[in-house]
Amino acid sequence: MGGKYRIKGNKYPRMRRSRRRGRLVVLVVASAAVLGVGGWGTLQLIDVFTGGGRKASAAGGGTDCAPETKASPSPHAKALPEPRTITVNVLNATTRSGLAKKTADELKKRGFKIGDVGNATKQYDKKVKGPGVLLGPASALDTSLPVLGTQLPEAERRTDAARKGAALDLVIGETFKELAKKPDADRALTKLARPEPAPSKKGC
Repeated sequence: MGGKYRIKGNKYPRMRRSRRRGRLVVLVVASAAVLGVGGWGTLQLIDVFTGGGRKASAAGGGTDCAPETKASPSPHAKALPEPRTITVNVLNATTRSGLAKKTADELKKRGFKIGDVGNATKQYDKKVKGPGVLLGPASALDTSLPVLGTQLPEAERRTDAARKGAALDLVIGETFKELAKKPDADRALTKLARPEPAPSKKGC
């Protein structure tokens, strides 16, 4: 062979320059692979900590917000009686005279039927420390008692399973001053008859 490399005897020259070039190519490829893997891992970490530009959904359903839920009236809601169908006995358990008559007259103006008017029985006479007690049969707990309760919101409500009839007792107590103002009582009665639906819920 001519040129730079000459064969002398039975030995061949070593191509050291070609081996170095091969190592360089391997190093370049390996470095590129390492940089590529490192860059991909960095992007994944950034995506995890920043949320990938998407808002996380509490339900994990892939949407930004949960579907809106609409409130609907309870199928078990009971129809409340009107004041004109409720008979109220007004009883005075205080030492102040005239309270039962005055209160009964006001309830009558507001549409309630009036039964007995007078002093409270011995069980309650001078024993009601609050503004009053509303007493009725067990069936009145979720019907007529709440309706009468709109007229005296601070009064205690009690039921008696052994009580006969549908009439209610309004027993006037020591701290009683007057019934709720009629506009306030009317608003409470309207709200009781048509309760506002619960606000819609969103997952945002």
